[in-house]
Amino acid sequence: MAVLDQYLIRMKDEGASDLHLSTGRPAMLRLKSEVVRISEKALSHDDLCKILFEIMNKSQIEKAKSNWDVDFAYAIEGVARFRSNVFYNHRGIGAVFRIIPADIIPLEKLNLPPIVTTLSELNKGMVLVTGPTGSGKSTTLASMIDHINTNIGGHIITIEDPIEFVHPPKKALITQREVHNHTKNFANALKAACREDPDIILVGEMRDLETIRLALSAAELGVLVFGTLHTNSASKTVDRIIDTFPEEEQNQIRSMLSESLKGVIAQQLLRTKDGKGRCAAIEVLVGGTALASMIRENKTTQIASMIQTRSGEGMISMDKFLMKLIQEDKITKQEARSKAHDKKLFLEPGEKLDPNEH
Repeated sequence: MAVLDQYLIRMKDEGASDLHLSTGRPAMLRLKSEVVRISEKALSHDDLCKILFEIMNKSQIEKAKSNWDVDFAYAIEGVARFRSNVFYNHRGIGAVFRIIPADIIPLEKLNLPPIVTTLSELNKGMVLVTGPTGSGKSTTLASMIDHINTNIGGHIITIEDPIEFVHPPKKALITQREVHNHTKNFANALKAACREDPDIILVGEMRDLETIRLALSAAELGVLVFGTLHTNSASKTVDRIIDTFPEEEQNQIRSMLSESLKGVIAQQLLRTKDGKGRCAAIEVLVGGTALASMIRENKTTQIASMIQTRSGEGMISMDKFLMKLIQEDKITKQEARSKAHDKKLFLEPGEKLDPNEH
């Protein structure tokens, strides 16, 4: 057994989400949103090199040394898979390992509104799952893909860096490609995917202009495209895509996006009231004639208001979902306020908003 495996097994046994290894510091776990040490001994640069390089292949080691960081997936049979990032910093080498659950959670068990299932069952267009790092985007997307794999079928292509959830064969043919291992980059894989008879393409991260452009083009061609962005709200997601492009292209992109965008699921994770775990809060924007018109006419500032007034179409605002979690006694008002857009909605009677919370 590799030395690292002992740390990773302990991480799983304690229910932690991440293992942090840093030169000059003891090993630490993120446990229930807190980072806690699991040993007293500080690890030296040489200690960590030995621990990390033991589980990395030659290519990963060379890339870490030449680029000063590398992403890859690591698996312990019978335990779990881990999303891994090895990097260099001012003290020396370091790494973070995030556990990927062995089993994909069925969509109906994620406590998400029915519209998420509806968006999973579309036959074309673009659906985006957004949120900060560690907000559960990968888990939600994996459950949506699993729903298609279980109930619908077709050819699903995933492009990821690295592959996180491995989808077993069910009704669908699933092709999973890993950037830097099976393809050079997201853009190359997307170009190829459009020639590989796909019904669904999942783009693990829409991180640059060319990838976003190709994803929009694939959606225009009649493919259902799932993707992720690091934005905190549905309206900001639309602006982020448009602002990625040069000003002279933005009118064309507004037109493409207005036709292709079918939904945005903006997601955050919150501590549960009992302190034993975390739960997701989401905002949902659903595409349609009104949204298309707002995007084409550059009136995206009206999107937030539309989400609040069109709940009958499956839309839900982040603040409304947070209220729902409070009513279900899953989170505290204080925790909800930390993630809310309008924090005044979550004040106790007589309580005033802290100026730092604006």
